[in-house]
Amino acid sequence: MRAMVLLLRSTASSTNPNFVKIVEVGPRDGLQNEPKPIPPPIKAELINQLAIAGIRNIEAGSFVSPKWVPQMAGTAEVLSLIDSFPKTGYSVLVPNHKGLNDLLEILSPSTSPNSHAKPPPPVTEIAIFTSATDAFSLANTNVSVSGSLERLAPVARKAIDAGLKVRGYVSVVVTCPFSGRVDPRRVRDVSKELVQMGCYEVSLGDTTGAGTPASIRGMLGEVAKEVDVGILAGHFHDTNGTATANIMTALDFGLRTFDASVGGLGGCPYSPGATGNVATEDVVYALTGDSRWDVGPVDLVRLAETGEWISGVLGRETTSRAGKALSARRKREQERKRKEGAKL
Repeated sequence: MRAMVLLLRSTASSTNPNFVKIVEVGPRDGLQNEPKPIPPPIKAELINQLAIAGIRNIEAGSFVSPKWVPQMAGTAEVLSLIDSFPKTGYSVLVPNHKGLNDLLEILSPSTSPNSHAKPPPPVTEIAIFTSATDAFSLANTNVSVSGSLERLAPVARKAIDAGLKVRGYVSVVVTCPFSGRVDPRRVRDVSKELVQMGCYEVSLGDTTGAGTPASIRGMLGEVAKEVDVGILAGHFHDTNGTATANIMTALDFGLRTFDASVGGLGGCPYSPGATGNVATEDVVYALTGDSRWDVGPVDLVRLAETGEWISGVLGRETTSRAGKALSARRKREQERKRKEGAKL
């Protein structure tokens, strides 16, 4: 088992020890908590704008039943509308065999004699999900944790056999909205199971946003007893304003991958009171400038504009602190130029 984990680490780590991979989850995890479904063209435009801003890992949607998560309806159409950008990876969430089969069907090369048919969408990865508590798992997927793992194992095998990478999510790694404080040993055991079924990376989700640097450090210390930190990612909601601090703690612990959502979009329909994911703009701002960290070719100004745009589409302001600061600065500059022009 340990040898398997170490082998997986070599595929997940960058040659640059200071490189931090950001996985943009706004188009999926961010929009799934909206009160109304977002039209597929808007979702596709969001994904394209994120790629233009330099985001290289984007979760584009999910193949869940529209009956349970209507906000994720139309993912197949979204994938048909997005553009393919160099060195940009796209993933989708699949909960079961049906979701995977739906994805594989649209990824199959077209048999149409029309030589101008659009190629399959550039999806190379799926994400599967479970949780650290039975209470949350039952609320989310109507099955226990052990039942969800049993159901996910053949999905992971089939995806890998089809040439797709598989990423795993573990929800409520600190506090469960139904059963309270979570035993880090549960997080450890579930993460280990996901690695054993073939997940190249396991994202640990502080779904309620209750985590603090101390609780995140304690949880990671337990998980690292069985799973190498090179495979782990952090997924921190910002309910209590500690998400960026938690990322810094996880970086010190050795993690190099973090999920984030442009504009701070998100929440969780099965976690009452949880606010959005940590804003991608805030993560990029915190890890650039005089920082030793390398987040790749991300254009923070363009990223902030994307966050401001999608927030406006949703009828509210961005919750990104960095995004708000950049927007205010831009508006001041525009006002200054307007006044100067008026004097001429």
